[in-house]
Amino acid sequence: MSQPKMEIRIIPVTPLQQNTSLIWNTETKEGVFVDPGGETARLMAAAEQFGVKIVKIWLTHGHLDHAGAAAEIRELTGAPIEGPHKDDQWLLDEIEAQGAKYGITDGRNVTPDRYLEEGDTLTLGDMTFGVTHCPGHTPGHVVIYNLEGKLAFVGDVLFRGSIGRTDFPKGNHQQLLDAIVRNLWPLGNDMRFVPGHGPMSTFGQERQDNPFVADGVLQAGA
Repeated sequence: MSQPKMEIRIIPVTPLQQNTSLIWNTETKEGVFVDPGGETARLMAAAEQFGVKIVKIWLTHGHLDHAGAAAEIRELTGAPIEGPHKDDQWLLDEIEAQGAKYGITDGRNVTPDRYLEEGDTLTLGDMTFGVTHCPGHTPGHVVIYNLEGKLAFVGDVLFRGSIGRTDFPKGNHQQLLDAIVRNLWPLGNDMRFVPGHGPMSTFGQERQDNPFVADGVLQAGA
């Protein structure tokens, strides 16, 4: 059975320019928002533009620029919120308070319908996505990936040429490095990824020249 076609559009939202991903199955037109951080009207307009019915909301972690619009979109669509790991609920409870600091006024505190754990799977029609728990930027951060489509949604774990900040409360630099090497690299060098901010890349590219987690850098520091 052939893999149904997955389509994706990346929509930067909030003053922090966070990448919200709209992914959908071109056969069923059912879709998911990954990390809807804000600007609900803009996100829903994008879904309408492509004729997509939002049936799920997936969160990689609890920071407001990734989860701020989840509650409102759930109310509008009836779509359940899946993710992040339960260890990020304290952040989801602080979205409104954090928004005041960053000028993001439309964010709302939220409790997911389902927390995600290492090894869980997510589905969108016939498409299956894996889940891996990657703490370090936040304690409950997860990465969501599709092996067939060679695409991962890594939130703020990894960026083109950089890694997530670990100076926030409950951040842990070594934990983040370990999660990237143990959980992400085995998914394959050809795995493309959408980071929480900035351009897409591949795990192979980052293993070559990322100044924090390239193979040569980590071997030199071992």
